[in-house]
Amino acid sequence: MPHFLLIFAMFSLVAFASVPARAADLASLPVIPPDEAIQDSDWLVKPIAREAGAYRNAAGNELILSNGLIRRVFRIVPNAATVAFDNLVTGESLLRGVKPEAEVVIDGAIIPVGGLYGQPNYAFLRPEWIDALTADPESMQFAGFEISAPEGCMSWKTVRHHAPDAVWPPRGIHLRMDYRMPEGAAESHRAITLSVHYELYSGVPVLSKWIAVQNTGAAAVTLERFASERLAVVEAGDDVETSTQQARTPNLHVETDYAFCGMTAWNTSRHTVRWMPDPQYETQVNYRRQTPCMLEIGPTLGPGQILESGEAFESFHAFILPHDSHDRERRGLAQRRMYRTIAPWVTENPLMMHVRFADWETVKNAIDQCAEVGFEMVILTFGSGFDIEDSSKKNVKEMKRFADYARKKGIEIGGYSLLSSRKISAEDDIVSPPGEKPMFDHAPCIGSPWGEAYFKKLYNFYEKTGFLLLEHDGSYPGDPCVSTTHPGHRNLEDSQWNQWRTITEFYQWCRGNGIYLNVPDYYYLAGSNKCGMGYRETNWSLPRDQQVLHTRQNIYDGTWEKTPSMGWMFVPLTEYQGGGEAATIEPLDEHLDHYEAMLTSNLAMGVQACYRGPRLFDTDRTREMLKARVDWYKQHRAILESDVIHGRRADGRDVDWMLHVNPALETKGMLVAFNPLKESVTRQINVSLYYTGLTDRAEVSIAGGAPEPVQLGRDYTVPVTLTLPPSGFGYATFHGR
Repeated sequence: MPHFLLIFAMFSLVAFASVPARAADLASLPVIPPDEAIQDSDWLVKPIAREAGAYRNAAGNELILSNGLIRRVFRIVPNAATVAFDNLVTGESLLRGVKPEAEVVIDGAIIPVGGLYGQPNYAFLRPEWIDALTADPESMQFAGFEISAPEGCMSWKTVRHHAPDAVWPPRGIHLRMDYRMPEGAAESHRAITLSVHYELYSGVPVLSKWIAVQNTGAAAVTLERFASERLAVVEAGDDVETSTQQARTPNLHVETDYAFCGMTAWNTSRHTVRWMPDPQYETQVNYRRQTPCMLEIGPTLGPGQILESGEAFESFHAFILPHDSHDRERRGLAQRRMYRTIAPWVTENPLMMHVRFADWETVKNAIDQCAEVGFEMVILTFGSGFDIEDSSKKNVKEMKRFADYARKKGIEIGGYSLLSSRKISAEDDIVSPPGEKPMFDHAPCIGSPWGEAYFKKLYNFYEKTGFLLLEHDGSYPGDPCVSTTHPGHRNLEDSQWNQWRTITEFYQWCRGNGIYLNVPDYYYLAGSNKCGMGYRETNWSLPRDQQVLHTRQNIYDGTWEKTPSMGWMFVPLTEYQGGGEAATIEPLDEHLDHYEAMLTSNLAMGVQACYRGPRLFDTDRTREMLKARVDWYKQHRAILESDVIHGRRADGRDVDWMLHVNPALETKGMLVAFNPLKESVTRQINVSLYYTGLTDRAEVSIAGGAPEPVQLGRDYTVPVTLTLPPSGFGYATFHGR
């Protein structure tokens, strides 16, 4: 992105890119507006007017990032350090102490980056103390800053753009703060320059942070460890005793794109996000001083990167989302809004068929059936005979034939590949540290000769065939490797980092080329579109009526943190892992009611499932049912793929329901309800329309019928009466201005 001069207006925000700026240039930034912390609307309901921007304080010694929702303040003399981190929605100060902005370990030396020292008490940070804080002469010293627009960490080719309001790169402000080693440091260390990057996004209280290290000297250095963030955060509570239960941590959501082996952010964040005691906090109530109130972000192993002369290193990206409530639904809505902002490709949500066999006739029939009923993607599933590692001219030619035919029919095609949880050879497999084993008991090392050849085959396959999806099973789970003979890493210390870089660079390449990624791990921030909604595979061998309930339970549980488009479900058209006839839908026409119930349970929630079998329909009656369900889904797609409010979880005992909401749409809400009982029922459901943006009045339409005006209660609720057939479904839509 070309740089151009910053343009300021009174109380405006910093526009996009700029020329490099020094500390003295702080005066060119606008002074923070006096009404900066005032909000007249809920950011989760109505977009706030203020954009993210960079400012200064009136005294001219602080640089401020703010978007009207959160604010981070840096004192830049005598060194740079965060001296405030505020939640502007709640008015809370999140920071209780000043720490270095980062820390690196280079050739065995621990080097703090920035920071100010001399705070008398780490229970709180009084403004009058800040002027008296001093710089550590051994820390890296602040040398200047640059302001620009976010450029995006990867390209996104939007070939299936279902969310028209998705923006990439995200709107916001990017701040780079540069640091140099002090005079008197070792000669090899004086050649190290380090930049700390911050991005603050417009309309969402999310701050991203990462570091970049460059070796400008003649000799190589080794970056052994780093912490890209250390924040002394106000504790979640004062516990005198050390709890034997899970410790309470501050009300912040923190995750990074250095994530593997898990379907939830809280699970994958264990590799990088640590809530630790603060040894400088000597006055805490906990007698053992073990309160988890210091946030540290950094890898647990490595990266162990050798930087030759002129080489640079960039860390993973961390994302911090301060919550403004302890309400589970609101916290989930905030997290989902974050994903729509920093990884908007998660809004892609094609209807997918997993075709059971990879021969021409079966695949051609599957493509034809998908085109006929409105499905959008065919996946050559596991066990189908599809082999993405077959680089022969014959196989590439045949797969290109599949892709060409699918494209003529308006269908995308892709295939399955297993990376981890398989054994290759003693030379190529992970060599675990003593006493450890790979996550899936055995796995190839991505840095082995086999691993390097495997990824070359993937690039080659997608470049030559025109396939547009990869279902990548057993994606890299974080296995470290102690081998010293693998060409892709030196030893244990760099093994995890190098393997992660290899797979994420491939995923980012896929994102830039419009290749859809189904990955059963939390690789969203590295470019993946979808992972499992959350289910146990053996449950799809249960009797059909139990599978229907599990479907809605899994979606209810899986959408607290995921948007509906972020997780896939499963529909076994043929037998999957067992269960026989009682567990499968084939012959489809003979179990049409169940097939429709499974379709509706997924589509009415805005969720796509893997419909796995040799065909989508077997009779005209089946085709008509399927097309009717898909047509209904596409008619309401925008609201169905919007956020969900959790109503009543499925339990088989009474009606279960969810509410879709989107204040930006004409249809601002949709209630979807399911009757698991064997008889028809009429139920009144009290629905809160708060997150639809409707405040006083609304129009409600039952199952597409004539709209009727309704008055919202003081708590934004309206009663909706639905009559639902046995084992049936009903819905209502909400409109208004």
